[in-house]
Amino acid sequence: MTTPPLRSEIRAAVEAAQDKQAVDVAVLKLAGRSFADYFLLCSGQSQPQIKAIGDAVEERLAQMGRRLEHREGKAGAEWLLLDYGDFVVHIFSERAREYYDLERLWRTAERIDFPAPARPAQPHGESESGAASR
Repeated sequence: MTTPPLRSEIRAAVEAAQDKQAVDVAVLKLAGRSFADYFLLCSGQSQPQIKAIGDAVEERLAQMGRRLEHREGKAGAEWLLLDYGDFVVHIFSERAREYYDLERLWRTAERIDFPAPARPAQPHGESESGAASR
């Protein structure tokens, strides 16, 4: 499956989130509808994972020369917001994402979904930990 072209920094943010196993990754194109042209939405399954996703996105974009304008969300928060001016990254717990429901709020925006990257197949007889099954 191919996805529509996106600006390199948005694609890099998506990849950074996926590298930390973010789930339900999607980009909403909001150009002309909001203060930002894009929202990147994703979920983490724990508070440490939410933080790790945010740190990975920040690091990847800093390497590209993109400066973070504003960050919202404290340690242990269920929603982390990274504002890059023309695009905003929202990292939610599953509960917070359902509660705020930005997808419903911006339902008329074009949505681009990013399925989880395919994982390499485990060699026959090995478990997730890599140990041979007995």
